[in-house]
Amino acid sequence: MSEILVLVEQADGEVKKVTLELLTLARTLGTPSAVWAGPGFSADAKAKLAEYGAEKVYVAGSADVADYVVAPKAELLAQLVGSASPSAVLVAATAEGKEVAGRLAVKTDSGVITDAVGVGEGLVADQSIFGGGVNVHSRVTKGTPIIAVRPNSTAPAPAPAAGAEEEVSVALSDAAKASKIVERVKQEKGARPELTEAAIVVSGGRGVGSAENFSVIENLADVLGAAVGASRAATDAGWYPHQFQVGQTGKTVSPQLYIAAGISGAIQHRAGMQTAKTIVAINKDPEAPIFELADFGVVGDLHQVVPQLTEEVGKRK
Repeated sequence: MSEILVLVEQADGEVKKVTLELLTLARTLGTPSAVWAGPGFSADAKAKLAEYGAEKVYVAGSADVADYVVAPKAELLAQLVGSASPSAVLVAATAEGKEVAGRLAVKTDSGVITDAVGVGEGLVADQSIFGGGVNVHSRVTKGTPIIAVRPNSTAPAPAPAAGAEEEVSVALSDAAKASKIVERVKQEKGARPELTEAAIVVSGGRGVGSAENFSVIENLADVLGAAVGASRAATDAGWYPHQFQVGQTGKTVSPQLYIAAGISGAIQHRAGMQTAKTIVAINKDPEAPIFELADFGVVGDLHQVVPQLTEEVGKRK
């Protein structure tokens, strides 16, 4: 089967869940090869990548690859595209991943697809476009297909492979060294998972009523082991930080379970969460647009429904 390159997303040497999803997806398309960019590669990382199907792991362990902003990863991938001739390159549809994809497309004179929620036979990608109003199938017709896939679009499944390590050196251009990272500040991480990678997301909207009332949303999220999200109305009102906004102008999530509490379901919000596998809506307005999208709906006051739900989930843990 043809080789599929997968750019590894990692933090301090720990492989992120989205990479395992990409490897799982890549196995349905060809033979996955992971690409590790920068220092920090370890036996544990190699074992994790091999566990999820990486037949080969290209390791570019030079600090230069990580010391400059984005461009070195694109040059590394461009070099591998030239030498390995893969049938496609998969990256995570994160802010950095999409920039890498765009730069790589220019360097290899190839087509690029972003925000895919699935990739099928013939490397045909599924996308949700125009604010979530249209679902389309897209295919690259020039060069090596470069596809940025949204986190949580594929459930990671192990399938042990060889994980053969191959060291790679890359000579960076002067242009790639134009912007250097001079300092890294480690953000304090709470117990909740990262919003864009979480398998379960609980979001609150205008119906929450105040910043203080968001504790109702947080409590449910904590018993479910979920991330907390918020609608634009809630973040604009100052009830929750903007980095947790889900929607067209916020973050896009594709969890296995999305619970929308007190969110009307305007198209702006739907664009950021409608690819969730299961959607549960809680709203006191039976005519709220969110119910058109929901798999399950509860018509009621979230301040009564959500605490009861939290209590019941807690009993079953």
